[in-house]
Amino acid sequence: MKPEIKALIIDDEAMACDMLAYQIRRHVPAITEVKKCTGAKEGIQLIASWQPDLLFLDVQMPFMDGFDLLNVVDQHSFSVIFTTAYNQYAIRAIRHSALDYLLKPVDVDEMKQAVERFLKNRQKESRISELYQNAVQQLQHTEKQPKLTLLTPEGIRLVKPGDIIYCTGVNNYTRFYLRDGSAITVSKTLKEFEVLLREHGFMRIHKSFLVNLSCVAGIDSNDSLIMTDGSRLSIARRRHADVIRALRKSESQDPGQGI
Repeated sequence: MKPEIKALIIDDEAMACDMLAYQIRRHVPAITEVKKCTGAKEGIQLIASWQPDLLFLDVQMPFMDGFDLLNVVDQHSFSVIFTTAYNQYAIRAIRHSALDYLLKPVDVDEMKQAVERFLKNRQKESRISELYQNAVQQLQHTEKQPKLTLLTPEGIRLVKPGDIIYCTGVNNYTRFYLRDGSAITVSKTLKEFEVLLREHGFMRIHKSFLVNLSCVAGIDSNDSLIMTDGSRLSIARRRHADVIRALRKSESQDPGQGI
């Protein structure tokens, strides 16, 4: 017998609540019960009394936004899929914190994929409240290098982008090589991290390599990058000119870096 999965929608827009509830009931049979409310106060009461498994939570609401609501709830026995109109700061925080979100208006296929990820990972994220706390910190802090949340089989690791030398990708896994000599493997594709780390000075030099340009020590005679930890990484032929251009630009911005 399949377990019952209860979903709660909290959104100050009644029409958005109704539409999402309709989409869930029609397209996601795995969710057996759906409730909805249009205010954070009512949502907090429902979380306590009804104890949902999954929360579709609007980021921007009057009086109390989605992150404020999560701060009020002491224990997170549920998972969250944030729903939001485009807000670059909220999305940046959510992405860096390894959380899921849907842009409004919600696309049915994206919603189904988000629920599938919830079903796949619900048993693994026992420390999920830490992910929410990290997302709140990402929103509150204006530091140039927010921490990246990496979900590993051993638990959660928070890593500053500047501490990553390079990443390698194989199939659906990415391995991070850090300045302290350690390495971390997570079950996400290199492409996902390429999008996240691009703004922090990282560049895809090959289908298998994503590098921190500030950690490039030089180029050898085979046109491979020499990283500060001694690793040598091949540059894809079609990316060669772009890589050289990016390195020159990086060097001009940081004269202390020698290429």
